[in-house]
Amino acid sequence: MAGCLDQCEKGPAVVIYPEGTWYTVKTIADAEKIIQSHILGNQPVHELLMS
Repeated sequence: MAGCLDQCEKGPAVVIYPEGTWYTVKTIADAEKIIQSHILGNQPVHELLMS
């Protein structure tokens, strides 16, 4: 089961744990960038950070 993480008004969201980095993900390309840069490369994707 999935939910909106109480941020529904900002669109699809992803949270990377354990650090708790929140992203807004609107396209497949955004998701791929987060996977490659943050998850695999340990580098946050600043332009996709949820504000």
